[in-house]
Amino acid sequence: MVKPPRHQWILTLLIGALFSGCAGSQPARFYSLHPLQGLPERKEPGRNQIIAVGPIRFPDYLNRPEIVTRTAQNRMNLSEFHLWAGNLPEDFATALIDNLSALLSREGIILVPNRVRPGVVDYQLVMEVLHFEGPLGGDVSLVTRWTIVKTKDKQWLFVQSSSISEPSGGPGYDAFVGAQSRALERLSREIADTIKALPKTGT
Repeated sequence: MVKPPRHQWILTLLIGALFSGCAGSQPARFYSLHPLQGLPERKEPGRNQIIAVGPIRFPDYLNRPEIVTRTAQNRMNLSEFHLWAGNLPEDFATALIDNLSALLSREGIILVPNRVRPGVVDYQLVMEVLHFEGPLGGDVSLVTRWTIVKTKDKQWLFVQSSSISEPSGGPGYDAFVGAQSRALERLSREIADTIKALPKTGT
């Protein structure tokens, strides 16, 4: 019996390993943040003020498709099979807008990519997200710096650093993303309470 050439034998092994790996590969799963739940829908006849939200800046290490978890103090894990369904910064902004719209039913909440000119809106919320991760199965850490600006005179009315820790309550990525959503809800409530205490523009 004639043996096949050595290079053909190696090629056959490589092809077999490739198909074996594909057959056993884990399917990718996709996730998104969800806005707060359980608030009764309230319809108001008019708006008191217009609040612009944005820009919201994220660190580069979070601006990626993979869900990022922390495995050590100085080490991160980027999941190959657990991914954001869209763009995390945009998903974060959308959920924040939904939360504030529900919590501030008499205010008009809009998303803007950059700073706005005076007269367009009453107040602007500008935010920088510093951390939004944690160990899988552990506590999610959401650390932000945010500022509320009165657009009429560009006056900084409120500057705040917020540090929120929310337990996952479970070992998997569903629990982890759920904890991220709850952490964002807590931040939204903190911001909403601050906005409620702002003076009406023109006063």
